[in-house]
Amino acid sequence: MNSNRFLPRFPRCSIAIAFVLVSVQFAITAQAAEPPPVSSSPETPKTTPNPVAQLALKIAPSEQVVYKKIGDRELHLDLFKPKDWKADDRRPCLVAIHGGGWTSGAPRSMYGVAEHCAKLGFVAVAVQYRLYKPNSDVSVFECVKDARSAVRYVRSHAAGLGIDPAKIVVSGSSAGGHLAAATALFPFDEAGEDTAIPCAPNAMILFSPVIDTSKAGYGNAKIGDRWEELSPAHQVRPGVPPAIVFHGTADTTTPYKGAQLFLEAMQHAGNRCELVTVEGSGHTYMFKDMALYAETLQKVDAFLASLGFVPPAANPR
Repeated sequence: MNSNRFLPRFPRCSIAIAFVLVSVQFAITAQAAEPPPVSSSPETPKTTPNPVAQLALKIAPSEQVVYKKIGDRELHLDLFKPKDWKADDRRPCLVAIHGGGWTSGAPRSMYGVAEHCAKLGFVAVAVQYRLYKPNSDVSVFECVKDARSAVRYVRSHAAGLGIDPAKIVVSGSSAGGHLAAATALFPFDEAGEDTAIPCAPNAMILFSPVIDTSKAGYGNAKIGDRWEELSPAHQVRPGVPPAIVFHGTADTTTPYKGAQLFLEAMQHAGNRCELVTVEGSGHTYMFKDMALYAETLQKVDAFLASLGFVPPAANPR
Protein backbone atom coordinates (compact mmCIF):
# COMPACT_ATOMS: atom_id res chain seq x y z
CA MET A 1 0.00 0.00 0.00
CA ASN A 2 1.28 3.43 -0.87
CA SER A 3 0.89 5.55 2.28
CA ASN A 4 1.52 8.73 0.29
CA ARG A 5 -2.02 8.59 -1.12
CA PHE A 6 -3.33 9.68 2.30
CA LEU A 7 -1.14 12.83 2.33
CA PRO A 8 -2.60 16.09 1.09
CA ARG A 9 -1.51 17.16 -2.37
CA PHE A 10 -0.03 20.63 -2.86
CA PRO A 11 0.64 22.38 -6.12
CA ARG A 12 4.30 22.32 -7.11
CA CYS A 13 4.46 26.13 -7.12
CA SER A 14 3.34 26.24 -3.46
CA ILE A 15 6.08 23.85 -2.47
CA ALA A 16 8.66 25.98 -4.30
CA ILE A 17 7.48 29.16 -2.60
CA ALA A 18 7.63 27.52 0.81
CA PHE A 19 11.17 26.34 0.15
CA VAL A 20 12.29 29.86 -0.76
CA LEU A 21 10.69 31.35 2.36
CA VAL A 22 12.37 28.81 4.61
CA SER A 23 15.74 29.49 2.94
CA VAL A 24 15.39 33.27 3.43
CA GLN A 25 14.40 32.84 7.08
CA PHE A 26 17.40 30.59 7.69
CA ALA A 27 19.75 33.16 6.14
CA ILE A 28 18.30 35.98 8.27
CA THR A 29 18.60 33.92 11.44
CA ALA A 30 22.19 32.98 10.67
CA GLN A 31 23.10 36.59 9.96
CA ALA A 32 21.54 37.79 13.23
CA ALA A 33 23.38 35.13 15.20
CA GLU A 34 26.74 36.10 13.76
CA PRO A 35 28.57 38.50 16.11
CA PRO A 36 29.63 41.85 14.67
CA PRO A 37 33.29 42.15 13.73
CA VAL A 38 35.56 43.64 16.39
CA SER A 39 38.30 45.97 15.26
CA SER A 40 41.76 44.95 16.39
CA SER A 41 43.19 48.39 15.71
CA PRO A 42 45.19 49.71 18.69
CA GLU A 43 43.52 53.09 18.07
CA THR A 44 40.04 51.63 18.71
CA PRO A 45 39.55 50.29 22.27
CA LYS A 46 37.30 47.23 22.45
CA THR A 47 33.99 47.56 24.23
CA THR A 48 33.71 45.40 27.34
CA PRO A 49 30.90 45.25 29.92
CA ASN A 50 31.69 47.65 32.75
CA PRO A 51 29.94 46.89 36.06
CA VAL A 52 31.48 49.96 37.70
CA ALA A 53 29.85 52.14 35.04
CA GLN A 54 26.54 50.51 35.87
CA LEU A 55 27.01 51.48 39.51
CA ALA A 56 27.86 55.03 38.46
CA LEU A 57 24.39 55.38 36.96
CA LYS A 58 23.05 55.44 40.52
CA ILE A 59 25.46 58.15 41.72
CA ALA A 60 24.72 61.88 41.58
CA PRO A 61 27.15 64.74 42.25
CA SER A 62 26.57 67.33 44.96
CA GLU A 63 26.62 70.16 42.45
CA GLN A 64 28.08 71.30 39.13
CA VAL A 65 30.22 74.35 38.41
CA VAL A 66 31.57 75.94 35.23
CA TYR A 67 35.37 75.98 35.21
CA LYS A 68 36.01 77.24 31.70
CA LYS A 69 34.32 78.86 28.71
CA ILE A 70 35.42 78.34 25.12
CA GLY A 71 33.42 80.70 22.96
CA ASP A 72 29.80 79.94 23.75
CA ARG A 73 30.59 76.55 25.28
CA GLU A 74 30.81 75.95 29.02
CA LEU A 75 32.87 73.13 30.51
CA HIS A 76 31.79 71.73 33.88
CA LEU A 77 33.14 70.08 36.98
CA ASP A 78 30.84 67.64 38.78
CA LEU A 79 31.49 68.04 42.51
CA PHE A 80 31.26 65.40 45.24
CA LYS A 81 31.44 66.68 48.80
CA PRO A 82 31.61 64.75 52.08
CA LYS A 83 28.45 64.85 54.19
CA ASP A 84 30.11 67.00 56.83
CA TRP A 85 31.67 69.41 54.30
CA LYS A 86 32.00 73.11 55.22
CA ALA A 87 33.15 75.97 53.01
CA ASP A 88 36.02 76.81 55.36
CA ASP A 89 37.41 73.23 55.33
CA ARG A 90 40.88 72.47 54.02
CA ARG A 91 40.31 69.01 52.60
CA PRO A 92 42.32 67.04 50.06
CA CYS A 93 40.86 67.10 46.56
CA LEU A 94 40.58 64.44 43.85
CA VAL A 95 40.33 65.59 40.23
CA ALA A 96 39.05 62.62 38.18
CA ILE A 97 39.35 62.55 34.37
CA HIS A 98 37.48 60.07 32.19
CA GLY A 99 38.88 58.01 29.34
CA GLY A 100 37.62 57.21 25.86
CA GLY A 101 40.62 57.69 23.57
CA TRP A 102 40.15 61.48 23.89
CA THR A 103 37.23 61.08 21.44
CA SER A 104 34.40 59.83 23.65
CA GLY A 105 33.34 59.19 27.23
CA ALA A 106 31.87 61.38 29.95
CA PRO A 107 32.62 62.43 33.55
CA ARG A 108 30.09 59.89 34.89
CA SER A 109 32.50 57.01 34.23
CA MET A 110 34.66 58.35 37.09
CA TYR A 111 31.78 58.91 39.52
CA GLY A 112 32.57 55.70 41.41
CA VAL A 113 36.15 56.75 42.17
CA ALA A 114 35.00 60.30 42.98
CA GLU A 115 32.33 59.09 45.40
CA HIS A 116 34.80 56.70 47.02
CA CYS A 117 37.22 59.55 47.73
CA ALA A 118 34.40 61.77 49.00
CA LYS A 119 33.69 59.04 51.57
CA LEU A 120 37.35 59.24 52.54
CA GLY A 121 36.88 62.94 53.27
CA PHE A 122 37.99 64.40 49.94
CA VAL A 123 36.26 66.98 47.85
CA ALA A 124 36.18 65.21 44.48
CA VAL A 125 35.51 66.59 41.02
CA ALA A 126 34.86 64.80 37.72
CA VAL A 127 36.02 66.78 34.70
CA GLN A 128 34.26 67.47 31.43
CA TYR A 129 36.67 68.35 28.62
CA ARG A 130 36.51 68.97 24.89
CA LEU A 131 36.72 65.78 22.83
CA TYR A 132 39.16 65.32 20.00
CA LYS A 133 37.71 65.34 16.50
CA PRO A 134 39.80 64.70 13.38
CA ASN A 135 40.10 67.65 11.02
CA SER A 136 38.65 70.06 13.57
CA ASP A 137 40.03 72.71 15.90
CA VAL A 138 39.96 70.26 18.83
CA SER A 139 43.14 68.20 18.92
CA VAL A 140 44.60 66.21 21.80
CA PHE A 141 46.43 69.42 22.74
CA GLU A 142 43.04 71.03 23.51
CA CYS A 143 42.15 68.07 25.73
CA VAL A 144 45.42 68.67 27.59
CA LYS A 145 44.68 72.37 27.98
CA ASP A 146 41.26 71.61 29.50
CA ALA A 147 42.71 69.16 32.02
CA ARG A 148 45.26 71.72 33.13
CA SER A 149 42.57 74.42 33.32
CA ALA A 150 40.46 72.18 35.57
CA VAL A 151 43.26 71.74 38.12
CA ARG A 152 44.09 75.45 37.95
CA TYR A 153 40.43 76.31 38.63
CA VAL A 154 40.27 73.98 41.63
CA ARG A 155 43.45 75.41 43.11
CA SER A 156 42.44 79.03 42.53
CA HIS A 157 38.99 78.39 44.12
CA ALA A 158 40.31 76.25 46.96
CA ALA A 159 39.02 78.56 49.69
CA GLY A 160 35.41 78.45 48.53
CA LEU A 161 35.52 74.73 47.73
CA GLY A 162 36.91 73.81 51.16
CA ILE A 163 40.09 72.43 49.60
CA ASP A 164 43.72 72.40 50.68
CA PRO A 165 45.53 73.64 47.54
CA ALA A 166 48.61 71.63 48.56
CA LYS A 167 46.69 68.33 48.55
CA ILE A 168 45.32 67.96 45.03
CA VAL A 169 45.40 64.48 43.53
CA VAL A 170 44.68 64.00 39.83
CA SER A 171 43.38 60.65 38.64
CA GLY A 172 42.39 59.33 35.25
CA SER A 173 41.58 56.20 33.28
CA SER A 174 43.11 55.38 29.88
CA ALA A 175 43.17 58.68 27.92
CA GLY A 176 42.04 60.32 31.17
CA GLY A 177 45.20 58.93 32.76
CA HIS A 178 47.17 60.63 30.03
CA LEU A 179 45.42 63.93 30.76
CA ALA A 180 46.05 63.47 34.48
CA ALA A 181 49.78 63.09 33.76
CA ALA A 182 49.54 66.07 31.40
CA THR A 183 48.69 68.36 34.31
CA ALA A 184 52.18 67.68 35.68
CA LEU A 185 54.22 67.19 32.53
CA PHE A 186 53.14 69.23 29.51
CA PRO A 187 53.49 73.03 29.17
CA PHE A 188 50.38 73.62 27.06
CA ASP A 189 47.90 76.10 28.52
CA GLU A 190 44.88 78.03 27.32
CA ALA A 191 45.73 81.45 25.95
CA GLY A 192 45.05 84.17 28.51
CA GLU A 193 44.93 81.81 31.47
CA ASP A 194 46.75 82.83 34.65
CA THR A 195 49.68 80.43 34.54
CA ALA A 196 51.03 81.92 37.77
CA ILE A 197 48.58 79.53 39.41
CA PRO A 198 50.28 76.13 39.18
CA CYS A 199 48.28 73.27 37.68
CA ALA A 200 50.66 70.47 38.66
CA PRO A 201 48.96 68.16 41.18
CA ASN A 202 50.48 66.92 44.40
CA ALA A 203 50.01 63.27 43.42
CA MET A 204 48.70 61.16 40.51
CA ILE A 205 46.61 57.98 40.35
CA LEU A 206 46.65 56.47 36.86
CA PHE A 207 44.44 53.58 35.70
CA SER A 208 45.67 51.82 32.51
CA PRO A 209 46.90 55.21 31.28
CA VAL A 210 47.93 56.25 27.81
CA ILE A 211 51.51 56.69 28.91
CA ASP A 212 53.51 56.17 25.71
CA THR A 213 52.28 57.87 22.54
CA SER A 214 54.98 56.48 20.25
CA LYS A 215 54.00 54.04 17.52
CA ALA A 216 54.58 51.26 20.03
CA GLY A 217 52.01 52.76 22.38
CA TYR A 218 48.65 54.46 21.86
CA GLY A 219 47.54 57.69 20.21
CA ASN A 220 50.38 58.22 17.77
CA ALA A 221 48.08 58.58 14.76
CA LYS A 222 45.79 61.01 16.60
CA ILE A 223 48.58 63.28 17.82
CA GLY A 224 50.79 63.13 14.74
CA ASP A 225 54.37 64.30 14.36
CA ARG A 226 54.33 66.09 17.72
CA TRP A 227 53.57 62.86 19.62
CA GLU A 228 56.71 63.04 21.78
CA GLU A 229 55.57 66.37 23.25
CA LEU A 230 52.50 64.57 24.64
CA SER A 231 54.11 61.30 25.69
CA PRO A 232 54.36 61.01 29.50
CA ALA A 233 57.05 58.31 29.30
CA HIS A 234 59.19 60.69 27.22
CA GLN A 235 58.62 63.88 29.24
CA VAL A 236 59.54 62.81 32.77
CA ARG A 237 61.88 65.10 34.67
CA PRO A 238 62.90 65.54 38.32
CA GLY A 239 60.20 66.97 40.55
CA VAL A 240 57.22 65.15 39.05
CA PRO A 241 54.60 64.43 41.77
CA PRO A 242 54.34 60.94 43.31
CA ALA A 243 52.38 58.53 41.14
CA ILE A 244 50.75 55.13 41.36
CA VAL A 245 50.03 53.36 38.07
CA PHE A 246 47.69 50.38 37.66
CA HIS A 247 48.28 48.33 34.51
CA GLY A 248 47.53 44.83 33.23
CA THR A 249 50.17 42.83 31.38
CA ALA A 250 47.66 41.79 28.70
CA ASP A 251 46.63 45.34 27.85
CA THR A 252 46.64 45.57 24.04
CA THR A 253 45.16 49.08 23.92
CA THR A 254 47.77 50.90 25.98
CA PRO A 255 50.58 48.34 26.06
CA TYR A 256 52.09 47.41 29.40
CA LYS A 257 55.59 48.20 28.09
CA GLY A 258 54.69 51.91 28.23
CA ALA A 259 53.94 51.66 31.95
CA GLN A 260 57.33 50.04 32.48
CA LEU A 261 59.04 52.83 30.53
CA PHE A 262 57.27 55.45 32.64
CA LEU A 263 58.26 53.69 35.86
CA GLU A 264 61.90 53.52 34.78
CA ALA A 265 61.91 57.19 33.75
CA MET A 266 60.34 58.27 37.03
CA GLN A 267 62.79 56.28 39.11
CA HIS A 268 65.75 57.50 37.06
CA ALA A 269 64.64 61.10 37.66
CA GLY A 270 64.38 60.48 41.41
CA ASN A 271 60.57 60.64 41.51
CA ARG A 272 58.33 58.34 43.50
CA CYS A 273 56.36 55.93 41.32
CA GLU A 274 54.59 52.66 42.08
CA LEU A 275 53.52 50.26 39.33
CA VAL A 276 50.76 47.86 40.32
CA THR A 277 50.90 45.00 37.84
CA VAL A 278 48.07 42.51 37.33
CA GLU A 279 49.18 39.52 35.29
CA GLY A 280 46.96 38.60 32.37
CA SER A 281 44.58 41.52 32.80
CA GLY A 282 43.58 43.82 29.95
CA HIS A 283 42.77 47.45 29.47
CA THR A 284 41.00 49.18 32.39
CA TYR A 285 40.60 45.79 34.07
CA MET A 286 39.80 47.44 37.41
CA PHE A 287 36.47 48.73 36.07
CA LYS A 288 35.37 45.41 34.58
CA ASP A 289 35.61 43.15 37.61
CA MET A 290 34.17 44.11 40.99
CA ALA A 291 36.74 42.10 42.96
CA LEU A 292 39.61 43.80 41.11
CA TYR A 293 37.89 47.16 41.53
CA ALA A 294 37.73 46.68 45.32
CA GLU A 295 41.37 45.55 45.38
CA THR A 296 42.39 48.61 43.35
CA LEU A 297 40.58 50.98 45.71
CA GLN A 298 42.35 49.41 48.68
CA LYS A 299 45.70 50.14 47.04
CA VAL A 300 44.52 53.70 46.26
CA ASP A 301 43.63 54.14 49.95
CA ALA A 302 47.09 52.93 51.01
CA PHE A 303 48.79 55.28 48.54
CA LEU A 304 46.78 58.26 49.80
CA ALA A 305 47.52 57.30 53.40
CA SER A 306 51.25 57.12 52.63
CA LEU A 307 51.04 60.76 51.49
CA GLY A 308 49.27 61.78 54.68
CA PHE A 309 46.09 62.71 52.78
CA VAL A 310 43.92 60.22 54.71
CA PRO A 311 44.40 58.34 57.99
CA PRO A 312 45.95 54.89 57.52
CA ALA A 313 42.79 53.15 58.72
CA ALA A 314 40.39 55.08 56.46
CA ASN A 315 38.22 52.67 54.52
CA PRO A 316 34.72 53.69 53.33
CA ARG A 317 33.80 50.08 52.67
